[in-house]
Amino acid sequence: MPKVNVNGAGLFYREVGGGEPLVLVHGSWGDHHNWDPVVQGLASTHRVLAYDRRGHSQSDRTEGPGSRYEDEEDLAALLEALGVAPAHVVGSSFGASVVIGLAARRPRLFRLIVVHEPPLLEVVPEVPELQAMMAAAGERIGGVLDLLRKGDYAAGARRFVEEVAFGPGMWDQIPQRLRETFLTNAPTFLDEQADPDWAAVDLERLHAHAGPVLLTRGTESPPFFGAIVDRLTETLPGARGYVFTGAGHIPHISHPTAYVDLVSGFLEQRAPAA
Repeated sequence: MPKVNVNGAGLFYREVGGGEPLVLVHGSWGDHHNWDPVVQGLASTHRVLAYDRRGHSQSDRTEGPGSRYEDEEDLAALLEALGVAPAHVVGSSFGASVVIGLAARRPRLFRLIVVHEPPLLEVVPEVPELQAMMAAAGERIGGVLDLLRKGDYAAGARRFVEEVAFGPGMWDQIPQRLRETFLTNAPTFLDEQADPDWAAVDLERLHAHAGPVLLTRGTESPPFFGAIVDRLTETLPGARGYVFTGAGHIPHISHPTAYVDLVSGFLEQRAPAA
């Protein structure tokens, strides 16, 4: 199983297809398998690299508190170690935050960016309705973190799936392999949430990133994700937004064909020449 050593950790990655490199960055609790529904479709035109972020599944879990900055540095080192920078990069959820955070600091690592619903809550304007929604979501996540701190990963993962991510009763409906992935990666989610800067990004520095960016959101997601996507779209001079009708926080899983068509079309239309 291929691994690349970056910043003191071995990161597992899977490579499929040929052509220009396209790197996929997964969200919290997950791993490279989250991209399985879309990998083959994307690999029909690109060299697709999907990896497990530090502390997730087959990548190393190192000692000490982690941070989103650490994930950003890992992504930068991965791109450089594999010789694919500047690359097309796609991110989902927390992985989208990793991509956006790194783009604000090192824009030359990217040729084109596609991100779905980064939970960068600190960029949302002070709208009372949105603040109330985010506070309620924060309380639900707080309950999950309490269980994880007690070492009850099974209860914490179930609560996250049913009260935060997918809805009541969904823990028993998701595949066993996915439930095992949630349990394996629960400690890393706890670590991520302990980072005081996990929901922030420097908008002034981000504005300097002039490359093509596609920011997407789903109609079934909480409205604050729409506000985040709108704010980032306004900030990035080369950005445009897209709304997945009928989709929520994981369109690459729930609507894989539409997701592949959108990303592939954006790559074909907007990718700068190598």
